[in-house]
Amino acid sequence: MLTRHSSSEQETLALGREIGSRLRPPRVVLLSGVLGSGKTVLSRGLAEGLQIGDPALVRSPTFTLVNEYPASGGVIHHIDLYRLEGLRDLYSIGLEELLEGPGVVIIEWAEKLLLTVEDPVRISIEVEPDARRRFLIEGIDLPDQAGPGSAP
Repeated sequence: MLTRHSSSEQETLALGREIGSRLRPPRVVLLSGVLGSGKTVLSRGLAEGLQIGDPALVRSPTFTLVNEYPASGGVIHHIDLYRLEGLRDLYSIGLEELLEGPGVVIIEWAEKLLLTVEDPVRISIEVEPDARRRFLIEGIDLPDQAGPGSAP
C-alpha cells in the first residue's frame, strides 16, 4: 500500500493525474472517504490523467448517479454511490454492465459497493487534523517521490 499526502486541491489534482496516466482500460477505481475529503477533486485529476477533453466536465455525480466522459483512451464512467441503498439501486443504474465494460470506472463512496470487483485500484482518503489529506493507495504502482504529496 502506498501513502501520499496533499495539502491543497492542486496537489490532489496532481496526484489524480499521476494515477490516471497509469490506468489502462478496462479498470475500476474505488474511492472511499468522508464527505468533503476530495473524492471528486481526485476524480477530476484521474480524468485529466486519462486525457479527458474537458476536465471542467468532471463534477460530482451525486444527483445524476453516473456521469460519462469521453477521453482519448476510451470512455470514463464516474459513479457516486452516496444516495444508493442496496443491490436493487446498484442494478437500476446498470452498474454490473459498467463494471464489465471496456472503459475506466471511477466509483465514489465505494464502501457502499455491494459487488466484488476484480483487481481494482483502491484509494482511501483520510482527512488529518491539520486538514491535509492522506491517500492510501492499493492496486497500482507509482514511482517513489520526495517532496509534496509523498509519504513522510
